[in-house]
Amino acid sequence: MLVLSIVMLIVDTVAVLLGGVLLLRFWMQATRVRPPSSVAQFTFQLSDWLVRPMRRIVPGVGGYDWASLLGAFLIVVLATSVRWFAGYSFDIIMLMALHRFLQWILYGFMILLVVEAIFSWVNPHAPLAPFVRALNEPILKPVRRVVPLVGNLDLSLLVALVLLQIAQLVLDMLFR
Repeated sequence: MLVLSIVMLIVDTVAVLLGGVLLLRFWMQATRVRPPSSVAQFTFQLSDWLVRPMRRIVPGVGGYDWASLLGAFLIVVLATSVRWFAGYSFDIIMLMALHRFLQWILYGFMILLVVEAIFSWVNPHAPLAPFVRALNEPILKPVRRVVPLVGNLDLSLLVALVLLQIAQLVLDMLFR
C-alpha cells in the first residue's frame, strides 16, 4: 500500500505539472495573449510532444487549441487511472478524472489571480506582470462591471477568488 501511495504521489505531481502547462497553453491561445519568451519556451517544450501529434486528430476550431485542452484531460485520466490498482472501477475513475480536470481549471484560475495580486503588491512592473494581467482580464472584466472601486482600491480580484471558491464548493458537492 505504501508503494502505491508513493507511485500515486509521483504520478499526480508529474500530471499536475504537465496538465497545468497544457491548460495554460490552451488559455494563452484562447485569450490571445502572447507569452514572454521564457514562458513560451517552457510551455511549448514541455507540451509539444503531446500537442503536435494530437493536432492531427483534433484540429483547432474557433481559434481554440482543443488539442491542448484534450491533452490536459488525457493526462488527468492517465493519472487517475493509477487508482485502478487500488480497486476502483472504470466508471468511478472517469468520474474522478472529470472532477479533477474541472478542479485543475478552477485552481489554475485561482493561482493566476493570486499571482496577479502578489505582483500588484510586490512589483507591479515585473516583466511577467502584464502577461498575468492579460490572462486574468477575461475573468476580471465581468466582475469589474459589477464591483466598483472602493476608495481607489480594486476588489475585483478578491471577489473573483471568492466566486471561484464557491464554484469549487459546488463542484465538490456535485461529485460526492
